Amino acid sequence: MTDRPIAPGLTALPPTRHLALMAVGILAVGTSGPLIAAMTVPALAIAFWRNALGAAVTTPLVLLAPQRRAEVARLGRRGWGFVLLAGLLLALHFATWVPSISYTSVASSLALVTTQPIWAALLARATGHQVPSRVWVGMAVALAGVLMLTGIDFTISSRAFFGDFLALLGGVFAAGYVTAGAAVRRGTSTATYTSLCYAMCAALLLVTCLVGRQPLSGYTTTDWLKLLALTVGPQLLGHSLFNHLLRSTSPTVISMVLLFEVPVGAVIAAVWLGQAPPLAAIAAVLMLLVGIGIVVRVRSPSQEPSVPVE
Repeated sequence: MTDRPIAPGLTALPPTRHLALMAVGILAVGTSGPLIAAMTVPALAIAFWRNALGAAVTTPLVLLAPQRRAEVARLGRRGWGFVLLAGLLLALHFATWVPSISYTSVASSLALVTTQPIWAALLARATGHQVPSRVWVGMAVALAGVLMLTGIDFTISSRAFFGDFLALLGGVFAAGYVTAGAAVRRGTSTATYTSLCYAMCAALLLVTCLVGRQPLSGYTTTDWLKLLALTVGPQLLGHSLFNHLLRSTSPTVISMVLLFEVPVGAVIAAVWLGQAPPLAAIAAVLMLLVGIGIVVRVRSPSQEPSVPVE
């Protein structure tokens, strides 16, 4: 395959109203990690209910819209194959990232799962797309941050190190989810595509929970409210806002802005849950984010625009 042209860098700053929407979106997605950490619900059950409730809201919107029903009818065998693959990868993302928060800190988990753009760039390179030299520089900086952060967590406990590993896997699967759905999303609206993926993901996680004998009910009212907040905030509001902004704002700007999910989530976890990371971990997270920032700053057309997954 021939090399594709490299996309331009950051565009001019978006209008003030878009900046306000970005702030709301970041606050919404930033609550994801702290909300999960604050629950007593089993991790896989959290992953199931988050997607099941999301699908319960978005699926009727697809079924009631003739244009979106037509999009589903046009998918064909190949399209459904990609939807199934994307749903599986999304389920694997949640099945690794959500449990990671039970083992490591919210700050470490969010920072490591945010490596998604790096894995997406590697997937693009593996499929024959050009990866600019500056992307490799960003990957090296991010890798140094990963090694520093996981090393610090390993000195704290092997449990925290295992949580870091799960969060990294979550980033890998998130990149696969975005990449797998690229072909479908070019001819299908975001609402239709995400509804199908939420439903597919929820079905796979339901089977996993039943096989693993994970309780899917009997939670406290407080936990149900947190599950509802997790669905309404990060899953629906955050996802919808950033997909709306992608229509008029550079995907590179969106990708850069989404990196603020990490400090926002870390601050919320520190204030609400008392999870104050050590200074060395903060330095490692900053190095990791700088590396990821370089990668998304030199984004190429082969990379799909970033939208909230967590």
